[in-house]
Amino acid sequence: MATRSTIMDTNSFRAEHADGLDADTRKLTDKRSKVLGESYRLFYRKPVHLVRGEGQYLWDAAGNKYLDVYNNVASIGHCHPAVIEAVNQQMKMLNTHTRYLHERILDYSEELLATTPDAIDRAMYMCTGSEANDLAIRVARAFSGGTGIIVSQEAYHGTSDLTSGASPALGTGQPLAPTTRLVPPPDHYRVNAPDLGEWFANEIQKQIDDMKAHGIKFAGFLADSIFSSDGVLPNPPGFLQKAVDVVHANGGIFIADEVQPGFARTGDAFWGFARHGVVPDVVTTGKPMGNGIPVSGLLAKSDVLAAFSDEIPYFNTFGGNPVAMAAAQAVLKVIKEEGLQEHSRVVGAKLQAELAKLMARHEAIGDVRGAGLFIGFELVADRSSKTPDKALALDLIEKLRDHHVLTSVAGPYGNVLKLRPPLAFQESDIDWLVGALDKSLTELGR
Repeated sequence: MATRSTIMDTNSFRAEHADGLDADTRKLTDKRSKVLGESYRLFYRKPVHLVRGEGQYLWDAAGNKYLDVYNNVASIGHCHPAVIEAVNQQMKMLNTHTRYLHERILDYSEELLATTPDAIDRAMYMCTGSEANDLAIRVARAFSGGTGIIVSQEAYHGTSDLTSGASPALGTGQPLAPTTRLVPPPDHYRVNAPDLGEWFANEIQKQIDDMKAHGIKFAGFLADSIFSSDGVLPNPPGFLQKAVDVVHANGGIFIADEVQPGFARTGDAFWGFARHGVVPDVVTTGKPMGNGIPVSGLLAKSDVLAAFSDEIPYFNTFGGNPVAMAAAQAVLKVIKEEGLQEHSRVVGAKLQAELAKLMARHEAIGDVRGAGLFIGFELVADRSSKTPDKALALDLIEKLRDHHVLTSVAGPYGNVLKLRPPLAFQESDIDWLVGALDKSLTELGR
């Protein structure tokens, strides 16, 4: 029997929870199962029926207000008026594909590329992060002449055939590609190494050597620079450089999956990879760049991209359409005008400090780590042994739901709360989140 997916099943409603639901919720879950099939998952043992969102808040059908500490897709806040206005105005004028000339895609590309290192000078657009990572793997293979892709042990990079084959977080029911190799996560909390960067680089070299031993030529290393599915592993800044050096020394490219850590999320830099002082060969982005509107991108060094683009035409029917570009332009403008990168850095640091204070009250908290408004809150059965406590983590998110705070778990053991609110999250929200965590852990006797 396949193991449960760490990103789909660790916090999910299942059939055995149905008897505890009220009649209206049970009616919706039954209908959902009937018409959507069994692959879909719902959060929580008692699912939340949401009907409205604004900024960092959500409301359910009964009018209860929730603090959203999970949804990064609505990156600058649910229903941001700037995005609504931009999309509405462009929709009234034109929405078509990229084989006609249009200014928006060109203007946005110049604005976006201006945020990246100078060597990254080309942009292509799709509709989803999966498509962006799929194309990135194809580019890596064209450039290197190889097929082997290295990812971390709990990585999630998408749902296409290529990306699901490099997404171990989907569980063993989804087989990895024979050309995929896994490296253990660079977990500063659990890895006992004097130099985490050197340790991680050595792990990558081991997998490159294994590929060679099996007749597989190395193509690239694909990583989310905050290792969110691995349990949020941001530190120490700079540790990725040695790994990237090893990748290049072996003829591969580094693909930075910035769907989650990009667009000012970490506070320290606009891009997650920039915290490490590295220059990726390819950068991929996803729906947070459009605040949830289906848009994604691939940014690349022109010489790396040329190996693919000089030989193969690429067309993604509505990737980069004028409406999607209008949304993306609005997001970029809001990040700049509202100073959201600095906001993320300052408010995230204050939140992390308050979360760390809870460690004095609750022995079950093993570690609090993060960058900006992207924080991992790790729960353990014993601090000295660092034994993961998945059961507590799952009970805790249910308690938080009762206190109207929404989040979920991550990491190979499913014991890390991933605290990743929209960037609209304010200092005034810290008390709600920290208070709910304190109350919930107390109620659970931990």
